[in-house]
Amino acid sequence: MTNSQNLREMALEILLEAEKNGAYPNVLLKQTLDKYLYMEKQERAFLTRLIEGTVERKLTLDYYINNVSKTPVNKMKPVIRCIMRMAAYQIFYMDAVPDSAACNEAVKLAQRKGFQTLKGFVNGVLRNLSRQKDTISLPDETKEPVEALAVQYSVPEWLVEKIIKDYGMKNAKNMFASLYENVGATTIRVNNSKISTEECVKLLKKEGIHVEKAPYVDNALEISGYDSLNFLDSFEKGYFQVQDVSSMLVGLAADPKEGDVCIDVCAAPGGKSIHVADLLNGTGHVEARDLTDYKVGLIEENIYRCGFKNITAKRADACILDELARKTADIVIADLPCSGLGVLKKKSDIKYRMSQSQIEELVELQREILKNAVTYVKAGGTLIYSTCTVAKEENDLQVDWILDNLPLQLVSLKGCVCDKLLENTDREGVLQLLPGREKTDGFFLAKFRKTEESY
Repeated sequence: MTNSQNLREMALEILLEAEKNGAYPNVLLKQTLDKYLYMEKQERAFLTRLIEGTVERKLTLDYYINNVSKTPVNKMKPVIRCIMRMAAYQIFYMDAVPDSAACNEAVKLAQRKGFQTLKGFVNGVLRNLSRQKDTISLPDETKEPVEALAVQYSVPEWLVEKIIKDYGMKNAKNMFASLYENVGATTIRVNNSKISTEECVKLLKKEGIHVEKAPYVDNALEISGYDSLNFLDSFEKGYFQVQDVSSMLVGLAADPKEGDVCIDVCAAPGGKSIHVADLLNGTGHVEARDLTDYKVGLIEENIYRCGFKNITAKRADACILDELARKTADIVIADLPCSGLGVLKKKSDIKYRMSQSQIEELVELQREILKNAVTYVKAGGTLIYSTCTVAKEENDLQVDWILDNLPLQLVSLKGCVCDKLLENTDREGVLQLLPGREKTDGFFLAKFRKTEESY
């Protein structure tokens, strides 16, 4: 069994790598869990929660620490800063960990990392934090609404202002609050050409998995209570694919008919492509493209596991026009690189990395890819544009640009997508999902039909 010191040291190394070198903590965590498969379930859960919680609550933790520390968090050495945040997270959000243990283990970590002279500082700040944790007040929402939401939900102020401006205070608060709700479940889509949803539920329960019906999509489930997907026979046999409900809507909106040809221009890790292959029921063909060998490898792993024969993966740069693919596809899926502001629950570090200028750069990249993608669609064929963001520049405003510059017209989503999801849209063919309003990730999709044979 891994002792608590080693678990905290593992967490520290991951947080430090993210802090100093810009690594993605969710990727480092997965690599660690895959490396130490022998860890017991409660150990994996502790490590996961400590890392994910410390990252997602970073701004809130800094606010608390700064209330009791003479040295601001941003002036601390990176190792000490990470140790402080980890300990503060345990003090405020992990009831099962005694405050004294959080403090003591933090001091030991500081010593083991060569900061013997700072152990008194670490101990003093954390003891004060423990004593004062119930009396530290947050900014007043009525007087300072942006700062209050930023601190309460650990969201940068520029992003708070943006979401309030685009969607209003009520939706903004619901969106930010949803980041901390129902975080333990994994959403999956059953591959119905291989197994019925009912039979898959029975198999999962037989494997000791807790299963709930997910909203909006008939073959979507939420599972929890497992150690690793790789240990599940149902996963290895390709009976299901990990995929958020919002992502499943792309395949449903595409509404493929038997024999259709589909090109997915930015496909990794392949969930949407495999969904379309499943819906084609062994007919037609899906070409799942992406930029690098690594991403193509991810797609191929999922194709191999699911066992579909009507789908292949291909390395291709979506920014470079493929002349041979002109007018060859009945369906093109353009799920494009975006700011990711709809998936902060799963990738909470995005909110600290993204900026308004980066969003504007992504808008231009999306347009470059769309100019190529539309040429692959046959006249009368379908193009699905989608993103996992809530930024209007990448969504509604991008649709305006598409309609003005490309031979595409919007097509109704009615009959393809659950009617409940269409209640909050005021534009035919367009769907914006908001976390906290819908029970999904933040997601956007628009369905178009190509109108010109000559383009």
